[in-house]
Amino acid sequence: MYEFIDGEFIEKTPAHVIVKAGPLAYHIHISLFTYSQISKMTGGLLYLHFLVREDAQIFFGFSSREEREIFRLLISVSGVGANTARLILSSLSPDEVIQSILAGNVAVLQGIKGIGAKSAQRIIVDLKDKVGKGAGIDEIFISKDNTSREEALSALVALGFQKKTVEKILTRILSEQPELSVEEVVKAALKFM
Repeated sequence: MYEFIDGEFIEKTPAHVIVKAGPLAYHIHISLFTYSQISKMTGGLLYLHFLVREDAQIFFGFSSREEREIFRLLISVSGVGANTARLILSSLSPDEVIQSILAGNVAVLQGIKGIGAKSAQRIIVDLKDKVGKGAGIDEIFISKDNTSREEALSALVALGFQKKTVEKILTRILSEQPELSVEEVVKAALKFM
């Protein structure tokens, strides 16, 4: 129904972006990978997936068609919802997701919160023949920001994690490695969840 949106980024966090296109502004859920691609941009194009539920109509935005296609493949697997697919794409780059599926690497997928052994195996079995080799995924752009802790906290809470748990993990990560970017902090925290 919706292919893409091209507009000004009014607000960006690791979990969502607000895009002003014409007289309207749209709240669009994004993955950490997409955030890393757009973090230094003031505007641009995001490919959309529109999800309609009984209680909500939700936009998911992606920096590339490839990432959107992987998202759509993931949500086609029984037991994998849109938020789980977004969490997978926040923990792994689209290229890493493809490589894990092609290699049958259950451990990598199982290392993501909410993905158990059966779900990881189902993802691999259902998608191994569907994912193409050589899906070109651009390199992640890393951004430094003084509010790394706050943005990482906001992103992880938006992904459904308990605030107190996240705060403890962030304190530990940032005390050991204070120079990490928001993306690196969130990825490190996801490993402890």
